Amino acid sequence: MEYRTDMLTTETKNPRTGLVDPADTPALLRLMNEEDRLVPLAVEAELPHIAEAVELAVSALAHNGRVIYVGAGTSGRLGVLDASECPPTFGVPPTLVQGFIAGGDIALRHAVEGAEDDPEAGTALMDTLGVGEDDLVIGISASGSARYVIGAVARAKALGAATAAIVNNIGTRLGACADICIAPVVGPEVIAGSTRMKCGTSQKLVLNMISTAAMVRLGYARGGVMTSLAATNEKLRGRAVRILCETAGVTEAEAETALVNADMRVDRALEYLNVQAQRKE
Repeated sequence: MEYRTDMLTTETKNPRTGLVDPADTPALLRLMNEEDRLVPLAVEAELPHIAEAVELAVSALAHNGRVIYVGAGTSGRLGVLDASECPPTFGVPPTLVQGFIAGGDIALRHAVEGAEDDPEAGTALMDTLGVGEDDLVIGISASGSARYVIGAVARAKALGAATAAIVNNIGTRLGACADICIAPVVGPEVIAGSTRMKCGTSQKLVLNMISTAAMVRLGYARGGVMTSLAATNEKLRGRAVRILCETAGVTEAEAETALVNADMRVDRALEYLNVQAQRKE
């Protein structure tokens, strides 16, 4: 039987949309705001499954594996976004958490029509990356029907990797082929099928939870601050100094000196300050 995407929640027309006059901007914004409030509740319902994904991520990274996001369209862009923010936030190498989108990097800025319908490309990506049993591959697709993503997750599983799916519908193909399915069902969008809206918001929340919780568990952030931060610009340098002052109880001048002597890394600067303190004892 052919998969009917028109039966998905993400493709359903929102009954509230027709009640708003298109010319009434405040009413339209209120509607969007009210619909957006449903997102964290849908994510909350999936916390047990998100926790399972975090455990898989921790296990993968602790065994020198990787967390690999694979998505199409908005879902792919959000995966690439979360992966790209891990190095500056947690001071980890870019190979640790990686994001890929159907159609390649050009699809980050431009729609690449048909790319999500190519399961062979998803399969080939897993082979090219050398995915194995130490890795976690997370497929992201609001509809849960993007064949590129399904092909990637199915191949990753066949190669022995742990797999998870982030979808916004129940009973999807993608969810069925993954070890863990995270499915925050946020309901119809204000614009039917425009999954860059509530679905995209829910996916970003879930991705933030997985990567952040895993990094905290592995010690890349402590006490609610970026203790592994790399101070690569003026803003981050100021943040790094504040973290060092608060965490190590030193002056701004001492924090600046520690950073310079630690390749501008907060974790190394903390070690430097610890050694200096021991020498004074």
